[in-house]
Amino acid sequence: MENKDFREFGHRVVDWVADYFENIEKYAVLSRVKPGAIKARLPLKPPAQGESMESILADFEDIVLPGITHWQHPGWFGYFPANNSPASVLAEILTAGIGAQCMVWQTSPAATELEDRVLDWLRQMIGLPEGFAGVIQDTASTATLCALLSAREKATGFTSNEHGFASGLTVYASDQAHSSIEKGVKMAGYGRDQLRMIPTDDTYAMIPEKLEEAIAEDEKKGLKPACVVATIGTTSSTAVDPLAAIGRICRLHDTWLHVDAAYGGSACLLAEMRWLLEGAELMDSFVMNPHKWLFTNFDCSAYFVKDPGLLIRTFEIHPEYLKTGADAHVKNYRDWGIQLGRRFRALKLWFVVRSYGTEGLQALIREHIRLSRLFRRWVEEHPMFEPMAPTPFSLVCFRFNGGKDDAALNAFNKDLLERVNASGRVFLTHTTLRGRYVLRMAIGQRTTRERHVREAWEIIVRSAEALLKA
Repeated sequence: MENKDFREFGHRVVDWVADYFENIEKYAVLSRVKPGAIKARLPLKPPAQGESMESILADFEDIVLPGITHWQHPGWFGYFPANNSPASVLAEILTAGIGAQCMVWQTSPAATELEDRVLDWLRQMIGLPEGFAGVIQDTASTATLCALLSAREKATGFTSNEHGFASGLTVYASDQAHSSIEKGVKMAGYGRDQLRMIPTDDTYAMIPEKLEEAIAEDEKKGLKPACVVATIGTTSSTAVDPLAAIGRICRLHDTWLHVDAAYGGSACLLAEMRWLLEGAELMDSFVMNPHKWLFTNFDCSAYFVKDPGLLIRTFEIHPEYLKTGADAHVKNYRDWGIQLGRRFRALKLWFVVRSYGTEGLQALIREHIRLSRLFRRWVEEHPMFEPMAPTPFSLVCFRFNGGKDDAALNAFNKDLLERVNASGRVFLTHTTLRGRYVLRMAIGQRTTRERHVREAWEIIVRSAEALLKA
C-alpha cells in the first residue's frame, strides 16, 4: 500500500470508529450469529493475490461486524467492563504505527521511562504506599502468575529456578477467588492439591481465622505456606477480603501476600473508597486493570511489587545478545515478567490519565457507583426481587424471588436472563452464590447513563412479568 492510500484509508477508518462511538446503540449488544456462521463465509484458502482495501473494509462490515459483541455499548452490564476511550484509541493507533518492541530500555527509552513514570502516577492516584514499583502486564492472570512464581522462589531460597522443586509449598485463596489463581498454581508447579480454598463469611469475604487455621494445619504437616491471594472485588459478587487481618497472618508466617484488585482497584482513586487498602503496607504484590474500569482499552494490567529485586531475580536472564551498555543504569522490563517482547502499553495509559485527569476519572467512577446504588434501591423496593450480596462497587447481584424453592428459582432466573439478553438492548451475566443462580448487573461502561440503567431495569421487570404469565 502506498502512503497516499494509507492516508486515505486511515482517515476512513478513524471516521468509521468515530461513527461507531456515536451510533453504537443501534447495534444489539450481544452478537446474534450462530456458531460457525462467520467461518462459513470465509474462504478455505488464503488469497494468492493481494486484494483492495475497499474489498477488505467491505467484508469487515459485512462479515466481521455481525459477529462482534459490543463491549462498548451503554447497555453492556455483563461480566465486568472492558472500557476504551477516544484518547486510549488514539494512543493505540500511534503505538501500532510506531511498531516498537519494548523489551529493554535501549529498544525504546521512552517506552521504559514513560511506563516507569505513569505507573508511579497510578500508584499515587490509588494510594499505594511509597516504595511500591509497577510494571504493565497484559492481564491480571499473568500478574498473578508472576506473584505465584516470585512467592515460589522466595519460599525456596531461589533454588527452584535452578533445580526444580517437589512442591511442599501451599497457596491460599478464598472460595470466591478468580479461576486464574487455580490456573496459576498449576502452571507455577505447586500442584492443584496444594491450593487451599478458604471459607467466606456472609458477605463472601475470606474469614481470616479460617486462613490461620489452614496455615497452622499445613505447617504441622511439614508444608511451607508460600502465598496467600486476597481479593478486592471478587468476580462473582465484588466481595472485599479483609486485607489488614490477612496481611498480619502472612507476616507472622513469612508468607507472600498478593492482592487481586483487577476490578476494584480503580475505585481506590476515590478518597471515600481508600478503606479498601487498609493494610496495604503488608502486601508483597498488587494488581489492578486499567483496561477494566479506567477507560484504557485492553490490554493493560498494572502490577505493583514491594520489592522489585525479588521479582527481577525470579525472571531475569542475561543472554549475550540482549546485553547493552546501559543495563547498569536503567530498568529493563523484560526482567519484570514472563514476556521478553513487550508492547508499548504505557502510551495509552498516559493518554488516558492526561486526557481525563484524576478528577475526571474520579467523576466517572463515582457516577457508576451512584447508578449501582440507584439500581439496588429499585431491586430492594420491588416485592418480587431481592439483592443477593453487598454492593461495595458498581456491581449489583440480585434475583427474582417468587417464594419458591431454590431449584425452581434457579430455573426461573436462568430463563429470565435469557429473555432479558434476547432484547438486544442490554446484556447481563450470571453467577452462583451458595448454589443460588444470581443475575449480575455490572455498571461501568464509559457511555452508560442513568437512562440506560433505567431501561435495563424496565426490561428486567417486563421480562419477569412475561415469564410469570407464561
